[in-house]
Amino acid sequence: MEQAFREALKAFEKKEVPVGAVVFDSNGSIVGKGYNQVEALCDATAHAEMIALTSAMATIGSKYLDDCTLAVTMEPCPMCAGAIVNAKVGRVIFGAYDPKMGASGTVLNVTGCRQLNHQPEVFGGIMENKCRNLLQDFFRELRKKPENN
Repeated sequence: MEQAFREALKAFEKKEVPVGAVVFDSNGSIVGKGYNQVEALCDATAHAEMIALTSAMATIGSKYLDDCTLAVTMEPCPMCAGAIVNAKVGRVIFGAYDPKMGASGTVLNVTGCRQLNHQPEVFGGIMENKCRNLLQDFFRELRKKPENN
């Protein structure tokens, strides 16, 4: 999770919502990583998880990541949770729970939906305070900025 947090700090520095993600293979080696780049790429799908998953699939040479673990600093949204299921990620660990968009048990449970063809193991609340504090600091600073008209 520390590696994912380092990715989140990159997003914070670039004034993106500070979420970072890292994919580890079964040996614990990093095979993919990413941080939110929605603003920089002007792309609503440029979430940390999506970038990390794409990177990992390219590294491994497979569309499936069943022997991998995704570590992400915030609970995946529905889009990212769907990608996790489609990529057949073996396990997901996340930091902060997302009370507005969380799709690994908080608002929805896409990753645990038995009607879908895959359910990864999911563990939330890993380094929760540290991850949540970074997000809160970001949004606190964002609210301080004057409106651009």
